[in-house]
Amino acid sequence: MGLFDKIKNPSAVKTPVASESGGNKSKKVVFSKLPESFEEFKRLSEAQLTDPFDTAALTVLAFCFYTENKEECLKMLDFLRGPRPLSVMDKQFIADRFRDKDYVPRSYFEGAVPSNNYLPSEPYTVIVSDNPYSYANETYATLYVRSGGADSLRSVQMRLAKDGKWYLWEQFILADIRQPESMNPWA
Repeated sequence: MGLFDKIKNPSAVKTPVASESGGNKSKKVVFSKLPESFEEFKRLSEAQLTDPFDTAALTVLAFCFYTENKEECLKMLDFLRGPRPLSVMDKQFIADRFRDKDYVPRSYFEGAVPSNNYLPSEPYTVIVSDNPYSYANETYATLYVRSGGADSLRSVQMRLAKDGKWYLWEQFILADIRQPESMNPWA
């Protein structure tokens, strides 16, 4: 069973998200197949972590695993964080953000909107953008991803390490978004 099989509804309408980045550069990071384990996650070409855009997209992907397999998700996040693993407080924060809101991370994939219960289009695509202030500090990159359930872009910050890899430093992608229509009594 695939990662999104539990939420698929054959009658759902897939509405694409606008591809405008709002920044100077945007990159579509496309996953033709979602990994089924931490080992497959590490073998993705984007997992080289040589491009901050890839690290930001992998952050979205890792959070999608939380409700399926919390431990695999946390291993993926620790991998993305490199020499700075998640603290107990980080893990508690993540658990809190997922209470009744498992749809938030998948809202960052193209086509995932409230009207289709955040069911992404295939192939699974995350658009990552920068802006003129993204590289204010030479060892950090603050990039942005669009949620199909939010009006503003959400930031993901990476830090460049001595090994030349861009590691996840901070993220704001678990912020609240509009409920899926199936959960919204007012929709």
